[in-house]
Amino acid sequence: MTMLSKTFLAALLAGSCVVPVAAQEQVAVLAPATAAPERIILNLTADTAHEMAVTWRTAPGLPGQVEYAVATPGPDFVKTPMALAAVTEEASVATEEDPAFRAAYHSAVMKDLKPDTVYAYRVGNGTLWSEWFQFRTAAQEAKPFRFLYLGDMQNQVLSQASRTLRMGFRTAGDVAFTIHAGDLINHHNSDREWGEWFAAGGFLYAQTPQMPTPGNHEYGKDGAARAGSSVTGQWRHQFTLPENGPKGVPEARETHWYTDYQGLRLISIDSPQLDRNEAARAQTIAWLDDLLAKNPNHWTVIFLHFPLFSSDPDRDNPKVRSALKPLIDKYGVDLVLQGHDHGYARGAIAASGPVPDGKGATYVVSVAGPKMYEVAELDWARKSAARTQAYQVIDVDGADLVYTAYTANGDVLDTMKVHKP
Repeated sequence: MTMLSKTFLAALLAGSCVVPVAAQEQVAVLAPATAAPERIILNLTADTAHEMAVTWRTAPGLPGQVEYAVATPGPDFVKTPMALAAVTEEASVATEEDPAFRAAYHSAVMKDLKPDTVYAYRVGNGTLWSEWFQFRTAAQEAKPFRFLYLGDMQNQVLSQASRTLRMGFRTAGDVAFTIHAGDLINHHNSDREWGEWFAAGGFLYAQTPQMPTPGNHEYGKDGAARAGSSVTGQWRHQFTLPENGPKGVPEARETHWYTDYQGLRLISIDSPQLDRNEAARAQTIAWLDDLLAKNPNHWTVIFLHFPLFSSDPDRDNPKVRSALKPLIDKYGVDLVLQGHDHGYARGAIAASGPVPDGKGATYVVSVAGPKMYEVAELDWARKSAARTQAYQVIDVDGADLVYTAYTANGDVLDTMKVHKP
């Protein structure tokens, strides 16, 4: 028996819950990335009717390739698929578990696709392939659809937060995409936690686009950054998101972004940047003002991590509120979907204050994971709940938007309908 084994055994026999440092180091070793494609995920681009982005990783030294075709009722689509070489970046990532962790990260954008069409695709290296997955492109015109909204998964992502995500797909398996309102994981550079997040979604991420905005837990301290922190390096390795944020804020590349989907404009606001990066705040506000002023869509949804109006009695984000609230009121934004405060609250607020549903922007705070905070008595919330993991399904159909929140066990928690001719 080794000295480490003897020390560990002695601790167990003594009833100690403290694991020796050497044992902790041994447990923290990461498994290397595999030759088989892993962590496969779809993301929408800025052209949702004609494009789809896919990202995955493998062991270093392997190329990346995508094969895709219009799906057919039978297996004939596999005979003549189109082939696309991925952009491959071999990178060493300073993960929490291994400062020299290395993998090959592959990304590709399938272009010139037909609108409102089901495609099949697979990824690999030309020899070793994933299974075939399917997705549907957006229609060019406004058309009914639904999407899923999740607050922070963050803690115990695979063991406990996964049930919320999976129940969301059980309730609404036909959602066009899923938005994540930040704090996907707890430690920004923990590859093990990112592995849990990908395992929680599994094949669902490979068939339904996932659209995240970063939370403060996706950020790490960085004295050289204007915000004093930087988004984890794994963000851009693992996602391929629209690169149409404010031009003067390169640190928010793929974190401030927007896309249009069948009559809805979806806007991601990187709230840690907005809150902390005072030098770039005016440029971000100007970018958002222009997006809202020139919005051709009937519906507008902004999502971000830090809430403009908190559900927790001891938390507030005045910088974010003062930056965004005037534009939300000016341009009639419909939904503001948020995370961070680990409770549930929903209500409408106009420039004058709380109003009935449909008379001002609807603000929501929600949490998908098991970490819980207090929920205050809220004058703005028509519905609130504490210690409740939730997911939200939003149905968009012409002049009607129906919002339904469910608890993690599938019960209806809250519902609201807005009619906007």
